[in-house]
Order: sequence, then C-alpha cells, then structure tokens
Amino acid sequence: MNRLFIKYLSVGVLNTLLHWVVFAWLVYREEYDQATANLYAFSVAVTFSFFANAYMTFQKKPTTVRYIGFVAFMGALSYALGCFADRINLPPILTLGTFSATSLVVGFFYSKLIIFKDIKK
Repeated sequence: MNRLFIKYLSVGVLNTLLHWVVFAWLVYREEYDQATANLYAFSVAVTFSFFANAYMTFQKKPTTVRYIGFVAFMGALSYALGCFADRINLPPILTLGTFSATSLVVGFFYSKLIIFKDIKK
C-alpha cells in the first residue's frame, strides 16, 4: 500500500476516534442533542484531520483557502451521504460505516489531487 495513504489512514483513525469521543462526551456528559453534538464533533475532527494531514501526510503549509476547501467538501460529502442514507432508510450504524469508508477514500484523493496539490507557476 502507498506510504502516503498509510499516513492518511493513520490520521483518519485518530480523526474518527476524536469525533466519536467528542460526540459521546457532548451527548452523554453534557446532554447535548445528537445533531448539535455531531456538528461540534465533526468540526473538531475535521479541523484536526486537516492540520494533521497538512503537516504529517502531505507536508504542505495549511492555509485558510485550503482549510475552507477541505471542510466544505467533507461537510458536503457527509451531508450528501446522510441524505442518501435517509432516503433508503439505512440504519445509522451503517450510515456511519459507509461515511467512514467513503470519506477515507474520497477524502484522500480530494486532499492529494486538489487541496494539497503542488501549484506549478
């Protein structure tokens, strides 16, 4: 397997754990509703993922434009898959698993080919 993908996968595992821990803390400890907790947990996890991948995986300078591009794309992917799952009545655990797998692969190629691509002048 590609070393770059292995690094991205490692960040992805940490990112997923972070998302789940923040979500569980907010729901079970702070008594937030699931929608709000998931939004906050996603925000924390996607921010961690962006900076960790910028520095460790792609070794590129994180910029505001790159950050916005990454967060907007991953948020749109999350929402689109959630809408599709609602439409076909997919159980939540399968939605989570589907999003995790899809975002790993699609997010890797999006990051590599667009967000952290070397710009030739």
